[in-house]
Order: sequence, then C-alpha cells, then structure tokens
Amino acid sequence: MADKETRLATAPGRTPTNLTQGGQTKAGIGESTLRPDGTLKVTGEFAYSSDMWHEDMLWGYTLRSTTAHAEIRSIDTSEALATSGVYAVLTYDDLPTDVKNYGLEIQDTPVLAHGKVRHHGEPVALVAADHPETARRAAAKIKIDYAELPVVTDEASATAEGAPLVHEHRTDHHIGHVPHPNIVHRQPIIRGNAAEAAKKADVIVSGEYVFGMQDQAFLGPESGLAVPGEDGGVDLYVATQWLHSDLRQIAPVLGLPPEKVRMTLSGVGGAFGGREDLSMQIHACLLALRTGKPVKIVYNRFESFFGHVHRHPARLWYEHGATKDGKLTHLKCRIVLDGGAYASASPAVVGNASSLAVGPYVVDDVDIEAIALYSNNPPCGAMRGFGAVQACFAYEAQMDKVAKKLGMDPVEFRQLNAMEQGTIMPTGQPVDSPAPVAELLRRVKAMPLPPEQQWLTAGAGADVRALPGGLSNTTHGEGVVRGIGYAVGIKNVGFSEGFDDYSTARVRMEVVGGVPVATVHTAMAEVGQGGVTVHAQIVRTELGVQQVTIQPADTRVGSAGSTSASRQTYVTGGAVKNACEHVREQVLDIGRRKFGTYHPAWATAELLLEGGKVVTDGGEVLANLADVLEDEAVDLELEWRHRPTEPFDLHTGQGNGHVQYSFAAHRAVVEVDTELGLVKVIELACAQDVGKALNPLSVVGQIQGGTTQGLGVAVMEEIIVDPKTAKVRNPSFTDYLIPTILDTPTIPVDVLELADEHAPYGLRGIGEAPTLSSTPAVLAAIRNATGLELTKTPVRPEHLTGT
Repeated sequence: MADKETRLATAPGRTPTNLTQGGQTKAGIGESTLRPDGTLKVTGEFAYSSDMWHEDMLWGYTLRSTTAHAEIRSIDTSEALATSGVYAVLTYDDLPTDVKNYGLEIQDTPVLAHGKVRHHGEPVALVAADHPETARRAAAKIKIDYAELPVVTDEASATAEGAPLVHEHRTDHHIGHVPHPNIVHRQPIIRGNAAEAAKKADVIVSGEYVFGMQDQAFLGPESGLAVPGEDGGVDLYVATQWLHSDLRQIAPVLGLPPEKVRMTLSGVGGAFGGREDLSMQIHACLLALRTGKPVKIVYNRFESFFGHVHRHPARLWYEHGATKDGKLTHLKCRIVLDGGAYASASPAVVGNASSLAVGPYVVDDVDIEAIALYSNNPPCGAMRGFGAVQACFAYEAQMDKVAKKLGMDPVEFRQLNAMEQGTIMPTGQPVDSPAPVAELLRRVKAMPLPPEQQWLTAGAGADVRALPGGLSNTTHGEGVVRGIGYAVGIKNVGFSEGFDDYSTARVRMEVVGGVPVATVHTAMAEVGQGGVTVHAQIVRTELGVQQVTIQPADTRVGSAGSTSASRQTYVTGGAVKNACEHVREQVLDIGRRKFGTYHPAWATAELLLEGGKVVTDGGEVLANLADVLEDEAVDLELEWRHRPTEPFDLHTGQGNGHVQYSFAAHRAVVEVDTELGLVKVIELACAQDVGKALNPLSVVGQIQGGTTQGLGVAVMEEIIVDPKTAKVRNPSFTDYLIPTILDTPTIPVDVLELADEHAPYGLRGIGEAPTLSSTPAVLAAIRNATGLELTKTPVRPEHLTGT
C-alpha cells in the first residue's frame, strides 16, 4: 500500500528512512500535463523577445530595398548620420570582416546588399538611434540610387536563353548537377519504368496544379536584443528556431570566435519554419558592437513579411495510370518550386517534395523530377510541411480524379492503393514501421457527420456565423450547397539525406532541501510546440522525481538542432531520455556502493526510480533517493542520434533518405454559397497515427493547429507577388488573411498509437502531418459541392463564380 512504511535493517549511518511502498511519479509520459507557459501566454504575462529591455539601449532599424532587382549605384547616408539621436548608420562597406554572406546551407545571402538587390525588401542599411521613431526617420533620409534590372519571376523567365542570372558566380556544390544556374537544386526519383507501365493502364489522368506562396504568419514579430560584452564579445537574446545554426552563421560575420557570441533563447511567439533562417540577429550584433551599447530590434508586421522566408509556391504536373480494377500503374510528375532570391532551405525542400511526391500509396513505376528556382521573388524556405504540403495537394487531387474516372468511391480507391509496413518507397527505402494509411481513412470516414442545413432547424435562433459569408449576412441558406472531401498524406520526420541530425541534453540530479530534484538543460527552441513540458515528463518518468527544472535554452550547452521537421520530441526528447538513463545508472551505482550489502536486489533485480525512491521492477522499495544522493550530484551532458540516413542518388533518387514517416487523414465538410463564391468549412476531422502520445492534450493541440494552417492556405492565405515587378502586394494582416476563431471549424481528432520500435517510447513526430492533408481535403469538399475542378490554392470567390 502507498501509505505503508517498510523498514529495512542496514549498516549504521546508511539506513534508508521513511520508505513507502509504491509511490508512482505524477505528470510523466502519457499524461496530459499542462504547459508551464500556457497561463502566462493567455493572460498576456509571458515575456516575448519583443518585450526585452535594457538600460541605455538603442533601437535598430533596417532600411530595405523598394525594388526587386536593381544595381546599387550609390548610397548616401550623410543626412541620416546628421540626425539628432542617431548613433550609427551601417552599410555593406562597414562590415567588419571578409565574411559578408550567410545561409543555412549555401552562403549566398548578403548581410547587407552590395552591388545589387535581388528581391523586394532586401536589407541595404542599418540605423541605431535612441528612439525607434528616430531610427525609422533617419533611415528614410538615406538616399539610394538604383538602376532597375529585368526581373526573373517564374521558370520560363529563369531558364530562357539569355535570362538574367540571379547569382552570377555560383560555386556551391549543387551547381554541377543543375541544368541552369537559376536552378538551385534538382532531384529526380526514378524507379521501375513508368513509360512501360503506362501501357498497362486502362485509364490515365493528368493535371496541372498551382500552390500559392504561404506565410508562416507567426504573431510574434522578429525581435532580439544584442548586448556588447566587456570581453569584446556580444550577448544576443533572440527568438529563433535553432540557436547553434544562428551562431554558426553570426560569429564569422562579426569576426568573433563562437565562444564570444553568447546566445540565449527569449520568448518565441510562433515560428513554423520562418525563424530557421536569420533575420535581425547579425544586424543587432553589428550595431551593438559598433556603438558599444545594447541594441534592440523589433520588426513591425510590414517588416516581418520581408524579414523571413515563406512557403515555396509551386507548379506541379502529375500523371497517374490505373487498371480498371483500381490499382495504380505508374506516376509521372514534375514539381517546380520557386525559391526566390536566395537558397535558404530550398535544396532540402526539393528532396522532400520529390521523395514524397507519390504520397502514401504503392506505385512501383515512377518518373519524378523536382527543382527549385532562383528568382527575384521573395526568398522561400522552411515552413511546416516542407515540400510535402505542395505535393500532397496535387497527388490527392489526382486520387479523386482517377477514382471518379473509374467510378470508384474515393476513399475505397485510396485504401486499395494504400501503403503499409513493408512497402518500398519510390526511393527504394522500405517502410519499417506501422503505416496505417487505410485504417486512418476508415476511421476518419466513420466519424459522425455534422447535421445538414443547421440554419433550417434553428428557426429564429439561426446563427448567420454558421453560414458562408458569416456576419456579413449575405445568405440565409439560398444557394448554399454542402460538400464532403477526403485526403491523406505522408511526411518525413527529422532531418534527412545523410544530415548528422543529433541533439544534446544535460541532466543534473541532486538533493535540494531534502528533496531529490532534476535539472534539464538543452538548446531546444521552445516555439510553442510544448517541448519543455515533454522534457519534464520524460525526466519524471525516467528519474522518478517530481521536481524538475528546465533551464533556459542557450549556447552554453551543445546543439539541440532545429525546432522543425517534427523532430524535437523525437531527437531532443531522445537526448533527454538518454541522459536520464545514464544519470539513473550512476545514481544506482551510488546506491549499490552505499546500500548494496544489505539487500540482494541491489545486485540482482532490475531497479527503477519511482516516486523519489529506488524500487525493484516488482515494486519493492530499497531506498529513498535523498538517502542515496545525500550531498552528491550526478551531472551529465550527452549527445544522442537517431538512425543514420543517406543522401539520395543525384540521378535516380535512390537511397534510405528518411528516418521516419508520419501519416494523417482528413475529412472536410464545407458549405458553399455558389452564387457568391463564399465557403464555410463546417468541420475538418482528422485521424492521425502518433506512435505514442507523450502528452495527449498537446498532441491534439498540435493536430488541430496544423489542420488550421492547412485550412488557411486552402481558402484564404497567399502572398501576392506582382508578376511584372516581383513586388509584394499584401504585406499586412489587413490584406494577407489568416483563419480567425470564426473561420476555424470544429476539428474532431482520432489519435491512433502504433509504436515505432526505432523511436523513443515508440513516438512519431506529429506537428507537420496534419498540415498536409487538411488542404486537399477542403479543396475536395469544395469540388464535391460545386463540380468545379479547382487546381489552385487558395480557392477564391472568383474561382467559384467564374467572375
């Protein structure tokens, strides 16, 4: 019993005291532990990076190009420098070292533009002043003489004979295998013989699809505070996704050794990939080191649209064949992603788009090509779903078209062709963990449907918010048609293609005030995914302590990798688990040394730490942890890696490129006002395999959040770029629309837990998969309601009314 004392005879001075049987640790793995930052965020008390303050600090401001492609003939900063309250004005010529570019993989992005600008909104000059408005006004006084150059805006203009080269002197490792210098990277995937397999098809369906440029639209703008150090270094407090990647790019530009650039994560107001690249980090440090004063930079929303990368817009051509009994015969596809002016993560996005282009289906014969362009459009890089989103939109539209041509139910057609554990991917990689694609489709289809035409039964109490058009009161049901659509997707988890994807965790266990406590220190960026909660749950589970302290993330500990690719719970969670296991063994060794002579179980039994005690696997208590540790502490910092991956062959795309796959399916229910072209998404149900739900409440929240972002790009979200000038037309939340609470439907979630034996606790990364299939499910439902083909995201009213 939990309250029954168990007394053991031991050597004098080494007697465990107040032992109780049982006593499991609370708030461990599998429990819906509340997030420590949750209440602070919803009450407005959480300190974000934009809230930071330092005595005597200056404000930084970035002057950006007003044109997308131009030669810089001259820059005159004299008026800005003469402005009262201005401490520094910096241009390219003021950079302190010969390292003047940075980049995640290809160092092609200038810290400040030199010689030319390559996209609208490119940083050209920096100002530091004693007030943000002073800095802005001073920047407006900088005179730049531009000579406009022709713009590259699409594949045709990028690869035409004599096309302007976005980067004239490329030396990166991709240049040797691309057909044109304006192509960042190319990845074919060839398996079997698609041309021969096409001859066996009874039906062949093709389509061309266009996916719009989506913004991450995080609510916390880019911001940070750089504080010069007495040692000539700098302390940078910043909202980011990957501290050590930032450090790797920042230090060489500043001419400082890495240990003199001390980075600490500050409060992050969302990320979704948009903080994986640098924004204001180097700029703030440059101004702080130049002025000798702390410098804070906070972007407004207009600047934020130019200050980070976006999701790649894409044009996708697909051809599928199938036999009359519904089996897919082949796939041919070509995917063109627009990477914009700088490479960012484009090579990896190409790898994902190509390797996942088939979707979660069995197709033995494929001919796939994916490329990313350099253009003068805004730079594009990481965003939730990372190349798999664009592909899923196209292949799921194709699945509906093939099923329709065969006269088959679209869900049954998908189930007939669904992959499962043991399926060989188009890259030749076997799927070696559960792949319950057919089951997810069955589950999501089996969910109860919402009532039809609810406004008819509500009578006088009808809520117009439930109708297309909402509070604009455009209809009371006239012309409103219901549609239902399904989609399913596949997403890789973790960094791929041979990347050394590891994480580091430091765990310390000691007794404080007579109570065993554990401290966890990682460099993981908490961007809202709930990683700090899961880390504490892992420690409670592995070390049996109730009190867990999570130290702020910084670069005093080894890298935790990026908070992206659905990898942090898998990789940094794995690192925390690994460190805890080693700490536990050392704690048990101390216990064996102190108490091993009085009880044989210390030498023979499998020992656990639970409820602040050392117990056998049978539940017998051997000692209190406080008695075991006394004044000793166990402190370990260890790296942990998942299974290795390998690069895809540059000619065939073959290779074991991914470490894990995740799957989600959606059913969308929409009501469409066919007269006005307005869409109301009534429900967006999801079924997803998560392997193991470490925190069920957070799992559902992640699935609902990812689903909502997919909804946004389906019906409203798109950065509009002028095709003639490459200028952004809508850099504000007035004109770039994201779903509000009135746009977001009910999102019922069915969580399936089929463990991946290769992953810690059997878990799967979950954050990205629901972003894939939610978009095509909504499009499928709108097609079902209207009978229109709809091959572009987002769907706009004019697409539905033909006006």
